[in-house]
Amino acid sequence: MASNQSTNPFLAEEEFQPASPSSEYLNSSILSLTILAIFESEIPIDDSATITLLRDQFLPINTRFSSILVRDDKGRQGWKRVHVRLEDHVKVPCFPTGLPPNAYDGYVQDYLSKIALDQLPKNRPLWEIHMIKYPTSDAPGTIVFKLHHALGDGFSLMGALFSCLKRADNPSLPLTFPSYSSKMGSERSRGMILHMCNKISNIVAGCWYTASDFVSSVLHSTLLEDDRTVIRSGTPQVEFEPISISTVTFSLDRVREIKSNIAGTVNDVVVGVIFHAIQLYKKKMVGDRSDGGERMTALVLLNTRMINGYQSVNDMLSQKTWGNHFTFLPMPIPCCKDTGNENPLTFINKAKKTIKRKKNSLAVYLTGRLLDTLRRIRGPKAVSHYTHSTLKNTSITISHMVGPLEKLAIGGHPVKGLYFTVVGVPQSLVLTIVSYMRNLSVMVAAEKGFINSQLFVSCMQEAYHNIYREACGIEMTESK
Repeated sequence: MASNQSTNPFLAEEEFQPASPSSEYLNSSILSLTILAIFESEIPIDDSATITLLRDQFLPINTRFSSILVRDDKGRQGWKRVHVRLEDHVKVPCFPTGLPPNAYDGYVQDYLSKIALDQLPKNRPLWEIHMIKYPTSDAPGTIVFKLHHALGDGFSLMGALFSCLKRADNPSLPLTFPSYSSKMGSERSRGMILHMCNKISNIVAGCWYTASDFVSSVLHSTLLEDDRTVIRSGTPQVEFEPISISTVTFSLDRVREIKSNIAGTVNDVVVGVIFHAIQLYKKKMVGDRSDGGERMTALVLLNTRMINGYQSVNDMLSQKTWGNHFTFLPMPIPCCKDTGNENPLTFINKAKKTIKRKKNSLAVYLTGRLLDTLRRIRGPKAVSHYTHSTLKNTSITISHMVGPLEKLAIGGHPVKGLYFTVVGVPQSLVLTIVSYMRNLSVMVAAEKGFINSQLFVSCMQEAYHNIYREACGIEMTESK
């Protein structure tokens, strides 16, 4: 295997590939986002075949995994192929030996917090894999992929990982996924326009919603700032503060029961549970006192590809759907004066109403055009500033991915739990959700020392139970 060349790391025969605008503004001195994909193994970690698997299965997925971002003679940023020394990308932490599994929980949490803050070196491809060989109370071992957002968004990168992973029960069979609805993100531009043209009333409503949502989005990215609350510290450069990472899992079948009973979507239920949990957490933290938090906004990440389900990597490349194709849907977080007497379904109904209304808006399309114009006039750093301000001025980010129905195996290690998170976000709280084996796995990334992660997770569980009871008319017989 070739090694890095210290004097000339570039392969002269390889073509310089211009970077997409999103790669430039997501990897700058102003904003740098990274995705952590976390796989909990059912068996102890054996890393003897790691280098071979990375060389034969991971690197061939996309040339970006063996490229670095550079500037050419004209100042353009692009991807340049380099020799990859795979050993530099494989990290194996060392903890004290001989401890019981629950004693390693804190070590793994601290390690994840550390690598979340560490910047990926610019002189080699923007990814790493961390092999944590110590058992925790959740799993005998943990494998973490750290991938820079400049390589692609969650849809691209998780799809790429799924393409080289196997089913644990039968590696010869393909992975299957739950029915995937891209209503929220893909009904942009042409699809929305055709839909609105069906009825005059929709055109009028769509125009009003578009103007209102677009102005609101611009204001949130420039002038308006959410209040400081128990979920938003407002600390300058909060993205460089240590984070704590916690997880909670819900039954996807039960979420679908709720969905059916409220005539909504899985996204409606997930966002409603989060909104209810925030109110419960706020109540437990400040009681009946007001924390001044009347204005709280959630940014829901939307996949803007006009496709259903994951594509093969070749299809993503040929159809130009690889990369970063997402946008933010700003949603006000309901603020209730009397959380104890509020019907939990109110939070779902408010989320459902907001999402439905915003689907009749072209604000997402206009915001994309605004960013394109800003990039052409003032350059990618201006877009980085704008995106950073959008995140900084709001309270939380919510991102939802679809995972496989079957159990995965990674390098012969059956995967019992799958999570992901985005780090480098200038917010105190980021919530990421992925479906896996008929469960919804939620990862809570919170500002350490400011947010009580354990309490927030318990509020998530309480909110889920409350909403299930109200929607289905029964108590849960077991904890999920």
